[in-house]
Amino acid sequence: MIETPRIGLYICHCGHNIAGVISPEALAEQARSLPGVAVCQDHLYSCSEAGQRDIAKDIQQFGLNRMVVAACSPKLHEPTFRRLLAENGVNPYLLEIVNIREHCSWVHAQEPEAAMVKALELIRMGLAKVRDAVPLAERQVPLTRAALVIGGGPAGLRAALDIAHAGIPVTLVERAPVLGGMANRLYKTFPQGQSSVSLINPMMAAATLNPGITVLTDSAVTEVGGHLGNYRVAVTQACPRVTQACDLCGECAAVCPVAVPADRELGQAPRAAIYRPSPTSFPGRYVVDGLHCDRCGLCVPACPRRAITLEAGGEIEPTLEVGSIVVATGFAPFTPAGSRYEAWTAQPQVITTVDLERRLDPQGPTGGRVRAIGATAEPQDIAFVLCVGSREAEGNRYCSRVCCPTALKQALELKARLPQARIRIYYRDLRTVKREWEALYTQAREAGIGFMRAKVRDIRPSEGAQVVIEADQELGQWVSADRVDLAVLAVGMTPGDTSTLREVLKLPVSPDGFFMESHPKLRPLETVLDGIFLAGACQGPKDLAESITQGTGAAGKILALMAHDTITLDGLICEVDPEKCIGCESCYQECPFQAVEMVGEGKSRQARIITAACKGCGVCAGACPSNAVIARGFTDEMILAQIDEALAANPEEKILAFCCNWCSYAGADFAGVSRLQYPPAVRIIRTMCSGRVHPKFILHAFGRGAGQVLVSGCHPPGECHYVAGNLRTQARIEKLGPKLAKEGIDPARLRLKWISATEGKNFQQVIQEMAQEIEAKREKG
Repeated sequence: MIETPRIGLYICHCGHNIAGVISPEALAEQARSLPGVAVCQDHLYSCSEAGQRDIAKDIQQFGLNRMVVAACSPKLHEPTFRRLLAENGVNPYLLEIVNIREHCSWVHAQEPEAAMVKALELIRMGLAKVRDAVPLAERQVPLTRAALVIGGGPAGLRAALDIAHAGIPVTLVERAPVLGGMANRLYKTFPQGQSSVSLINPMMAAATLNPGITVLTDSAVTEVGGHLGNYRVAVTQACPRVTQACDLCGECAAVCPVAVPADRELGQAPRAAIYRPSPTSFPGRYVVDGLHCDRCGLCVPACPRRAITLEAGGEIEPTLEVGSIVVATGFAPFTPAGSRYEAWTAQPQVITTVDLERRLDPQGPTGGRVRAIGATAEPQDIAFVLCVGSREAEGNRYCSRVCCPTALKQALELKARLPQARIRIYYRDLRTVKREWEALYTQAREAGIGFMRAKVRDIRPSEGAQVVIEADQELGQWVSADRVDLAVLAVGMTPGDTSTLREVLKLPVSPDGFFMESHPKLRPLETVLDGIFLAGACQGPKDLAESITQGTGAAGKILALMAHDTITLDGLICEVDPEKCIGCESCYQECPFQAVEMVGEGKSRQARIITAACKGCGVCAGACPSNAVIARGFTDEMILAQIDEALAANPEEKILAFCCNWCSYAGADFAGVSRLQYPPAVRIIRTMCSGRVHPKFILHAFGRGAGQVLVSGCHPPGECHYVAGNLRTQARIEKLGPKLAKEGIDPARLRLKWISATEGKNFQQVIQEMAQEIEAKREKG
């Protein structure tokens, strides 16, 4: 039996973020008389210590048993207020966060009156939902004390070592045949000019020799299932391959008939299909280039240790069971191929900073001699061109941050080796964001390196062994044509090909393709999936120091998680009412996690939820024809009550939007964070998954006169955080169209849109289009 609601309603100013558009005092005055409200207050910051103390006093003084907080997104402070309720003897699930910042004040800044009306209606919706809430209990789930690190570059190595040092077993998976990532291609690091080998090799050796770390190179994560504390991971290792028995004798390479350009050496030196990547590579053994190996088999008998296997296909490792995962897949350098810069690099006198780094290395393809391919002498006129493929429409719009200091480091190295050389740097904006990087700029100027602020328009062939750099001032008339022996393009970082891993992990990515953190300031290492963390340049451009720091940070997150033997999971799960279940198996067939089992025989056969496996997505409830499945925290009664409040006034002007927690709701949040303005007609109802949306909710909304209905979730295929909940939604919506038409409702008034967490602009455009259609219909009468 639900006790009589005594609701505490708290409206946050959030400094000027909310109060600059909406009057919290006026909202509080209007809301005090709403049903169930026992006390209503406004706070400058409800999440602050002072705000929390005031609310705690109210809970005791007024005997509050529920709470509604009108503030920022629930993704930020829902845990804060849940903890406050629990500390004061109130069930933490008797709480509703009403989003009047990201979904109201920030997106309707030019329409304060409409924002005020919308904020009050959102509060009414929150009150309606929490009135029907029931206490829920959290679940204690055993924790697997093991971790997976994906990526063996600097960030992944650091994370693996820190976790292993604490006694937690780690599996380190690297898709390349050796550890080290892009750091393997560096000659020296900036700003100190320290050898990359001296920095990264000790970590590679430590990881390889640590008994607590299992290193799987030439491997890929192909499947991930489970949840926080209990992930099941499938890893596939490439074949053919060389085992740990290799003693580096080199007999295999000596008999290999294949000769291909060595990619690490810029294609300037040949290698066999079985080769040692570098003298300092880890693991310290030969590797097989599966792409070029012709399976002739000559290497197998040549190996005295019988360390070579040539089986076709990949070898699947036993399923890993881990409690948490670190994603540290690194980056790939921007490649001019396929862009307007391709013609530039087709000339032997034009190289990239990545190429130059290998040429500077005495162990590199040119033995440390810096010269263009085919040139007989060291260059005397050298130019660096910054921001190639960065900060522009053709390439990447973002700044990679490390390109400028990399060019400065290399220019100083060249000046030290070729003191008579004339070296210039063409730049649009020079970005040295750390004090140590600024010191490099000062050193370069003092060394006589020239700096020219200009936009390079073209690099074309010239007479002899030179090229001509054509540049001009972007805001002026000055034009330069500069002949040089060597032009170096400073290229930035790209996320590389993460499409497969992205689908396997169900992780969102930014518009630029990097894995996206849960919150850039508050949760910079966490993802939207509990227990999965980010480290290094897979999240965005970073230097070596920042990547290693993030590796340590991600390890710290995991160690905090594994300080206990169990993990507490929330109470947002589904249940089956045996009085209503008809045994149709709809929930059994649609559950993405096999968390439904059928028990009993014949007419007594019914569904039952396996609570330890249930993720609370509500897909089963959205499919149930007999209303037998109860999605705790998002029950039918709660959602229908929200619909009624949202459409209580002027329903024909409203857009009712069902948004999934992970993607489209976060996309609406991102629109708010980006201050993207759109019409205030939309009223959002949050569900954990779009698959929770039962067709009856849509029919109810239209029955209440809704102008339009939007159902939105994660992009299919592969991005749904509940595996295939969005596909279930799509199938239901397609079936609903004819039924709407049959009942005289234009099916065009119902939209299904996929909006990711980073697509705030997309959310804005969808709402604008739907509002325009409502307005056009109104004008037609």
